[in-house]
Amino acid sequence: MDAIFDIELKLLLEGVYLRYQHDFRGYAVSSMRRRVQQAMEHFECSSVSQLQEKVLHQPAIFAQMLQFFTVQVSEMFRDPTYFRALREVVVPVLKTYPSVKLWVAGCSSGEEVWSLAILLEEEDLLSRALIYATDINPDALRAAEAGIYPLDRIAQFSKNYRAAGGTGSLSDYYTSNLHDARFDRRLREHVVFADHSLATDSVFSEVHFISCRNVLIYFNRELQNRATALFHEALVRRGFLGLGSKESLRYTEQAAQFVEADRNERIYQRL
Repeated sequence: MDAIFDIELKLLLEGVYLRYQHDFRGYAVSSMRRRVQQAMEHFECSSVSQLQEKVLHQPAIFAQMLQFFTVQVSEMFRDPTYFRALREVVVPVLKTYPSVKLWVAGCSSGEEVWSLAILLEEEDLLSRALIYATDINPDALRAAEAGIYPLDRIAQFSKNYRAAGGTGSLSDYYTSNLHDARFDRRLREHVVFADHSLATDSVFSEVHFISCRNVLIYFNRELQNRATALFHEALVRRGFLGLGSKESLRYTEQAAQFVEADRNERIYQRL
């Protein structure tokens, strides 16, 4: 049964690529199995083939499937020591440029983007910065651009912000009602939200810093190499790349093109 499941899974991913030009064929198989099984339960399908029929013939179903194909779990200032390292290691170098461009690849619902904008504002750098926030999921991009989060998440966001070296109060950057917190639109003025796939798209700009955290762990080795080659191409000389706590450049084809700027926080610098 597992062998048949994997055959059907390959056919599903090939069909999605041919029908919608979204390429998930290079994603880690074990992770994709779990996500497709969850999708089968959600759409009440007894087989992957049955799910494939719905996905290929109903674009609205495919739009919903993106929630299963992509991981949408994040929080503001997630892993606070990472953001503290950005303040201490990356920002001093960024300040030496007259203007800077930053890229958050796989921005999900935007928590990291807004966190980075707040950090740059506090470091007096946002006014000459442009942040590209990209993802393949249009619903996630819309949520990221809105910058509205449930009020019950704000306590954890605020705790992370303080631990990350925040110089004020997170409440300085949002307005709230009984249910939601809406982040300041002045921060939004320095962000460009756009669709971009690390699996199929090319470099779109030269940037000084890239943050792609907890994305590469869902890719197979070939797709990891493709993504890190894009990052190397996009970065200026001595530009920085930040990865997730469980990710590394060590076994990628681009490993020799970077040095560790902060080993503990997985921040690399392009040679």
